[in-house]
Amino acid sequence: MEPSRGCPFMEDSFTRFASQSNVYGLAALPGAARGGGRGQEDSVGAGLGQEGVGGSAGAEAEELKGAGPEGGGLVRGAPKGLPGVALGGAQWGSEAGGAAMGLGVPVPPGQEGALRPGWVGGGGPGGLLAATLKGKVIYFRYQDLRQKLRPVARELQFTYIPVDAEIVSIDTFNKSPPKRGLVVGITFIKDSGDKASPFLNIYCDYEPGSEYNLDSIAQSCLNLELQFTPYQLYHAEVQVGDQTETVFLLSGNDPAIHLYKENEELHQFEEQPVENLFPELKELPSNVLWLDVFNIPNSGQRITAFGCQSGYIRVSRVEPAGRELGPPWEAPPLHHWLISVPSSSPSTQVVLQSWSIQQDGPVSKVLVFALPTPCRPGDLAGAAAPNGSPGSHGQSYSVLVTSTIELSVVYRNVLQSGLEDQLVLPLSDQYDSVLCALVTDVNFDCEPEILLGTYGQELLCYKYQVSNAHISGTAGPQPDGEFHLLWQRTFPSPLLSMEYVDLTCDGLCELAVVCLKGLHILQHSLTQTAQCLLGRLRSKAANQAAQPSVWEQPRGIKSQDGDQGAPKE
Repeated sequence: MEPSRGCPFMEDSFTRFASQSNVYGLAALPGAARGGGRGQEDSVGAGLGQEGVGGSAGAEAEELKGAGPEGGGLVRGAPKGLPGVALGGAQWGSEAGGAAMGLGVPVPPGQEGALRPGWVGGGGPGGLLAATLKGKVIYFRYQDLRQKLRPVARELQFTYIPVDAEIVSIDTFNKSPPKRGLVVGITFIKDSGDKASPFLNIYCDYEPGSEYNLDSIAQSCLNLELQFTPYQLYHAEVQVGDQTETVFLLSGNDPAIHLYKENEELHQFEEQPVENLFPELKELPSNVLWLDVFNIPNSGQRITAFGCQSGYIRVSRVEPAGRELGPPWEAPPLHHWLISVPSSSPSTQVVLQSWSIQQDGPVSKVLVFALPTPCRPGDLAGAAAPNGSPGSHGQSYSVLVTSTIELSVVYRNVLQSGLEDQLVLPLSDQYDSVLCALVTDVNFDCEPEILLGTYGQELLCYKYQVSNAHISGTAGPQPDGEFHLLWQRTFPSPLLSMEYVDLTCDGLCELAVVCLKGLHILQHSLTQTAQCLLGRLRSKAANQAAQPSVWEQPRGIKSQDGDQGAPKE
């Protein structure tokens, strides 16, 4: 099967920074607005990073070489005066919090005029942290220099990382409100000669005014020696009592998943039993290579999925203990689900449903995302899109599973079908192992695309489509559909990680791709984006012109005084 069209991204003129050591980790700082597509995004504005982060960036930042044939930087800047028309909003799949700013960045209600470059949501710097194998962490961002956006990068001196250390994983998050502060976690292995010593460093500055200062954070370290080899470092939001907490989850070769939660009184993170907050992660049959936690919007529930080195996959549905099930919840057949009611356990969560399946090879990544269901004739939301893609009428929750030796698959509508409805991503096994994946909206149609990065140096993009024949039919609630390979792009080395974030603060997200030898920034074409925006504006204007004025009273409707509604002279 051939791709239907070429890659819509263009590389920035500087394209990449070369690293003296292999780049293994990538973490997007929470200040950068993330692209939508998974169906659980919050309403946050875009930002490049907090002003003054790390001191004078102009003095400390090392400008990257090879910025272009004329030595210029990125000319693209934030659009001015653009109407609030979303091209591919980060809020599809959930209730949008406010109008769209620029080209699709949602704005919190009541704050339409309050956002400015350098500040977002709860604050914090924007940009990327790229971790190299030999213990170095590079801070990358775009900076406004001489009225042009230029890529800059510098090494952050994180303390308690020895020169002979090898970084395994890196992750960042902003503390859940009302708390303030940026938290950075780094796992590494120190070569001690006769044996390797694994560590977890958690960086967080509690000094007022320095909660988001990267240089100050890098000097405020909690160093924890581990008794296991670390794998994935992940953060997740969980309800603890009447407030939301963000915790670290670290998988290891014990095999177990370890939870690290902040102790506010001691101003540090402590390991706590994972079953207290995540009972679905208590008993593991094998080493977990990838974990994903998806919070279902407006429900208080979550979907947790993980894949193991043995090929074992488990998906669970969890909600806080003691919470009554609302009307939208419907129990599937008994063989699909189980109920876990804690007796003497201090767990505050209850496992409602759980499914598992065994694959042949190691699982490299699992991602939970919302897959829109197509509209049918007679639906209030209207008909499906003309191209056969699912509309925005409703959505179900699916799980993407990538493998090192098998085809990548999507288990569709897991809450109703468990792991029985499997869709294959064609040709996903033809370019060596799939090492990274991303589900987001990259073509502004408010529907998710699946991006796969392979060891064979290929970036593959897939789209879910339903045929018009199935849409117009009256068959079951989930019409047949399949994933098509839209486009692919070749890179100079294996792809290890990806992030889709707004690095330039113009409302358009960039695709950051970490390869074995460096970082690539892929940007949308402004020409194509402008054409898409103009098309949306024309469509919106035509729809408004076709609708009657809200001030006109329909004829034949009696007013309160009993007279027929009609225009008065």
